[in-house]
Amino acid sequence: MAGGQRGFSLITTLILLVVVTVLGIGASQIVLMSERATRFDRDTQIAFQAAEAALLDAEFDIRGPNTSASQRLSTFTSSSGLGFIDGCGTGTARGLCMPAASGQKPVWYTVDFTDESNGAKTVKFGDFTGRTFATGSTGVRPEAPPRYIIEAIPDAAGGSSASTQRTLFRVTAMGFGPRKETQVVLQMIFRKE
Repeated sequence: MAGGQRGFSLITTLILLVVVTVLGIGASQIVLMSERATRFDRDTQIAFQAAEAALLDAEFDIRGPNTSASQRLSTFTSSSGLGFIDGCGTGTARGLCMPAASGQKPVWYTVDFTDESNGAKTVKFGDFTGRTFATGSTGVRPEAPPRYIIEAIPDAAGGSSASTQRTLFRVTAMGFGPRKETQVVLQMIFRKE
């Protein structure tokens, strides 16, 4: 055998090892990206379901029945004068907002749904209905309870005179995922019977 043929199989083996290593790294990256995408989808679905629960809680807030001592059903009657406030209220008027004037940003866009202080302008799930919402680090649950605001808007189909004018309620809710950074915002228009 000629001396020039020595080491050829070593070089071939090294090239094959490099190719297999690159393929293995690429496959592991694809698996990790797929796992992250699946986790993000799961977290978004949890936040979406929490926001839907907040919409339902707002419906109970408006319509009843409520078990909370701080319920405010009388606020949502046409004879109450509707205690809605420009820029959203606090305290017992928390989450009751007049819609923004034309040309301004919508109220739901300017309110901080992550504010959990006593001066928050959003309603936490169950504040006025007495309902509970499971959150926390046990299992896969939302990190925080969902929150919502209610805007009173005139019902164009409800009549034109002041005595027959009805009010629609635009509810904007934010739900959170297992991490508070995962957020979903939903809206509904509700007409009280």
